[in-house]
Amino acid sequence: MQNNQAIPFNKENFKQILSREFAWVIIVSIPGALIADYFNVPLAWFLGPMLVTSVVSLGGIKTKMPKLVLSTVLIFLGLYIGSYIDKNLFSQIHQWAWTSLIMLAYIIISVLLVSKYLQKFSGYGKKTSVFSAAPGALGPLLILAEDEKSDLSQVATAHLIRLIIIITVFPFIVNSFHDTESIQIIESINENQNISHLLILIVLSIILIILFDKLKIPAALLAGTLVASGFLQITEIASYKLPANIIDYCLLILGASVGCRFADKTFKEIAKNTAHSFVATLLLVLLGLAAAFVAGLVIDKNFFTLLLSYCPGGIYEVAVIAIFFDLDPEFVSFHHIIRLLMILFVVPIILKFVYRNKKPA
Repeated sequence: MQNNQAIPFNKENFKQILSREFAWVIIVSIPGALIADYFNVPLAWFLGPMLVTSVVSLGGIKTKMPKLVLSTVLIFLGLYIGSYIDKNLFSQIHQWAWTSLIMLAYIIISVLLVSKYLQKFSGYGKKTSVFSAAPGALGPLLILAEDEKSDLSQVATAHLIRLIIIITVFPFIVNSFHDTESIQIIESINENQNISHLLILIVLSIILIILFDKLKIPAALLAGTLVASGFLQITEIASYKLPANIIDYCLLILGASVGCRFADKTFKEIAKNTAHSFVATLLLVLLGLAAAFVAGLVIDKNFFTLLLSYCPGGIYEVAVIAIFFDLDPEFVSFHHIIRLLMILFVVPIILKFVYRNKKPA
């Protein structure tokens, strides 16, 4: 039986860590990261493993990212982002209601506009186009798409190509135009940190992750660790800043996990969907640019922070970009969690009221 728990502690998932498929992931990912780093590629430890793992997966080599490894990395990533949260957050959070409303408008317009494009020019079925046009939330959307008898392969491929485009291009754009040095993780770490605080953070994070997972809250791993970190730090019960170089290891695993998603795809399937997925991605990015511009009128934030907040990429992947370039990762992560919740609210409504008399496709 497939295990869909946020933290999959079972015998099968421990076996995956020792599998040949995961060994291939490590074997190709480390050289990929080192080569990208040698050529000064932005987010080298993410993009290098992602690209080489994508190529070998499409080339027929079986790759697999163990869920337990990925879950562990995502917990550490959430704890790192959570370390940015402090009491000053409350002085800003009332403004986030406006940026969240802008997010809702962005999602509705995006789904309606991009789905129409996919229907007219790519031959996607009506419902398939809606699921493919949504700016994120692939996992939950695939469940809804299956219930609606949509083309799961088209939906997954459209989202995957978009994710690759976004997280490959955005670091270069930010690196070229953002005038702040990427943190490269040069922060000073207090050597006298209390290890018991870290244990408290991890225990509370795991409790909240399990709770959020039971409540079907999207991105439970990130949401749980952010709430745990924020609560403990604001109340001054516990505070711990993870060594910044741990992010390099998180980047490698997260990048490789994206590449592993191509394991059941073919070059032909990807090529068939690339052109229309590129146009759909461009439309979503342009709409995201517009949303970021409007948000900049109501809140005083760096434009690239706002752009990442309305970026139609994966929540964890975009969070990594925000961390790397020190672009208010807690703000970006909050808006991507809100985005996931809104997508799961908006898409069924659009399907019900816009396509209620249409045949499923």
